[in-house]
Amino acid sequence: MRRTKQYTIVLYFIWGIFSLNAQNKLYPNEFPLSEVTLLESPFKHARDLNVEVLLKYDVDRLLAPYRKEAGLPEKAKSFENWDGLDGHIGGHYLSALAMNYASTGNAECKKRMDYVIAELKECQDANTKRYSAWGVGYVGGVPNSAGLWPFIKAGDISYIGKFWVPWYNVHKMYAGLRDAWLYTGNEVAKTIFLKFCDWAINLTSDLNDEKMEQMLGNEHGGINEVFADAYQMTGNEKYMVSAKRFSHKMLLNPMSADNDNLDNKHANTQVPKAIGFERIGELSHDRIYSEAGSFFWETVTGKRTLAFGGNSRREFFPSAASCEDFINDVEGPESCNTYNMLKLTEDLFRVNPLAKYADYYERAVYNHILSTQHPEHGGYVYFTPVRPRHYRVYSAPNQAMWCCVGSGMENHGKYNQFIYTHKGDSLFVNLFIASELNWKSKNLKLKQETNFPFEEKSNITFTGKKSEFSLFIRYPAWVEAGKMKIRINGKEVAITEKPSSYIAINRIWKTGDIMEVFLPMHNTVERLPNVPDYVALLHGPIVLGAKTGTENLTGLTANDSRWGHIAGGERLPVDKAPIIVENNLQNIAAKLVPVAGKQLTFNAPELKMTNTAPIEFVPFFQIHDSRYSIYWLALSTQKYKSYVDSLAKLEVEKLDIQKNVQLI
Repeated sequence: MRRTKQYTIVLYFIWGIFSLNAQNKLYPNEFPLSEVTLLESPFKHARDLNVEVLLKYDVDRLLAPYRKEAGLPEKAKSFENWDGLDGHIGGHYLSALAMNYASTGNAECKKRMDYVIAELKECQDANTKRYSAWGVGYVGGVPNSAGLWPFIKAGDISYIGKFWVPWYNVHKMYAGLRDAWLYTGNEVAKTIFLKFCDWAINLTSDLNDEKMEQMLGNEHGGINEVFADAYQMTGNEKYMVSAKRFSHKMLLNPMSADNDNLDNKHANTQVPKAIGFERIGELSHDRIYSEAGSFFWETVTGKRTLAFGGNSRREFFPSAASCEDFINDVEGPESCNTYNMLKLTEDLFRVNPLAKYADYYERAVYNHILSTQHPEHGGYVYFTPVRPRHYRVYSAPNQAMWCCVGSGMENHGKYNQFIYTHKGDSLFVNLFIASELNWKSKNLKLKQETNFPFEEKSNITFTGKKSEFSLFIRYPAWVEAGKMKIRINGKEVAITEKPSSYIAINRIWKTGDIMEVFLPMHNTVERLPNVPDYVALLHGPIVLGAKTGTENLTGLTANDSRWGHIAGGERLPVDKAPIIVENNLQNIAAKLVPVAGKQLTFNAPELKMTNTAPIEFVPFFQIHDSRYSIYWLALSTQKYKSYVDSLAKLEVEKLDIQKNVQLI
């Protein structure tokens, strides 16, 4: 007994030291957002525009569901769209305010964040007083909360199916409160968060394993992750126990045994579970959870991810036989999926800093996340269609409260989070994004000046206190073996590493040191998973697309309609889309020719393409307000002849079926 007490005291001492030394962060390898400044680039533009968009939202309307459920007087009406999911955007909004305040120091973001936290405290206090039997510590906006949670507490799990993903809903506020503490050190948010965690523990304390598993069959976001976070914040074992109780064994057990059971499962239901698995494994050293998180990442990125980093169609993981749906459907990869895959990638990298994680991160950030924000009005994208010659639609402030509006609010506020990381005294340069790192613990600054991907180099300048450490700079997978070059103060560094690795340089770094990093890019061809006749074209890590027209862009900026997030305009016939006719697939990349005077722009005058005038290929993240193609049917001469003979008839039949379905 005495020994246990001494162990507990030591444990809390360790957590206290961690809290002081890691700036109250849960992720000790990441620098505080305030220490990484974005310089001029598409990412800074996206971040600054996103702040403008965030400040257009009506905060009281976002908070209305919480006040309503707590029985407090109404200050504003709730948003109507997705009203069965009232409350889910409020948590994302709180996260976004915290991130952007930490990144920019924007005073209005802080003012709004403090206001939201004060309102949530009032709601939590009111719930505790009003619903003493089940609501002590509750701070959720789930519609008709009093008609759900008492039944869960009593053990009647059947009620969960009568509500729209209530645990998913409250998870967003868990994450928002955690992030308000994580990024800004707000202790009130931390207190609300931990009381909220205790509410869930008490609510489910009488549920046996069978009922927990039954309840977790309903989408529940990353509830297991936030309990793991609570454990790291406090050192209290009860939170780790709860993290494991909230881990869905339906996914955990197969993934921990390296068994891919994802076919036909809702993608964004599964990814947050895997984030939780990895966090539990990281903190508890339980290999079952670590293996599940790692294998999930491997199977999704290795077998189920498209060239631009996204996954899923119609929100579900298709089977291998159903991957042609990517070409036929307009509900392509969902932005939320990639948002969560990036979180999982950061977690895996923290435990095991491998270049493959940063390679994926870069691909997804440049090609998917950056492309999901309109560069002028800042609207967010839900689905990114892969169907040739279709288009995307964008949200507008105070309308269209989709899940991807919530994750979109966050996406563009943390571009500076993974550019640099550290492990002990070692510094990792993971991304080539114009930025400045203020490494306060070493009194050292690094300024990375680059116009990547529009140029093939990056210069890093050091200023501040002289310091010896190892700098690990990524050798990207897309640079050919033997082609990457590094010079320090004009002297070339010997490189023996291969693509998709890190080059370690240990030296005493001092003011005035200049590191030049040369990153030669080349064109490649990448097949659509399980549909090998469709290919994407890339220059380095950048997916190239082409604008294909602006006709019938119905609902380009979505209204409040329930299905406004889907690009519902006319589906142009697939058989009339441009087709590449080439007997040797690798010749396609070689036939792309840079267009003089236009950065990262190519044409292909020697490439045989049907059904089209000459095409310009540009970075996909630059294509907006237009129909586009990013995957191209590429056939040999013989296969093309067979295709022409058979597809036209089939395409007419498919379009007739799709029109009839829409009418129904």
